Amino acid sequence: MMAPNVILFHGSSVIVEKPLLTKGKPNNDYGRGFYCTENVELAREWACRTMLGGFVNTYELSTKGLAILKLEAPDHGILEWLALLVSHRSFSPRGEFAVNAKAYLTENFLPDTAPYDIIKGYRADDSYFSFAADFLSNAISLSKLQKAMRLGKLGEQIALISNAAFNNLTFRGAEVADGAIYYAKRHERDEQARNAYFNERQNTPAILGDIYMIDIMRGEMKKDDARLR
Repeated sequence: MMAPNVILFHGSSVIVEKPLLTKGKPNNDYGRGFYCTENVELAREWACRTMLGGFVNTYELSTKGLAILKLEAPDHGILEWLALLVSHRSFSPRGEFAVNAKAYLTENFLPDTAPYDIIKGYRADDSYFSFAADFLSNAISLSKLQKAMRLGKLGEQIALISNAAFNNLTFRGAEVADGAIYYAKRHERDEQARNAYFNERQNTPAILGDIYMIDIMRGEMKKDDARLR
């Protein structure tokens, strides 16, 4: 459960005193919304898309009365996160199998976000997205995908997706994020995740009983299937 009042940070190239739901891009990880983190260091990195740097905007969020979807909670699972991701992000699946895998995931694992005001889950940086693409292509197992999500400590994000959530958000100020420092840190964190994933994939043998995307489809598994726990 999130605390009644939470301090959130949003990294951007500009100061955002009044976020608007309508300004959000529909092809973000969880669709249209305002994406924040509770980790100020991550926000500083996310603000620095170039060496020019950016700003970390600070907000206070009252969670009272808000419905929160926690994708990392035990009653959800990595496949629901992935289904949500591939239903919004623009990408080209690698081959016919991946196309069918994407369709299967969105049909059987996509959570209904309509009742929620906030979504909390992993942030899909480029490295995370490559891990997810490998799983859809049947190149890695479900257990390896789950391990990959913890590599590099790329962090979780909190997306405000309703007007009620925006109404509970108060701007508290902004600070400069130094591009000379945090642009490099951003790429170092991503590189660490990629290297750790490559080592894990190359040096860890497959485990008997590991579940792959093809097993999920052949077994007609759904999100409440005991075989996925």
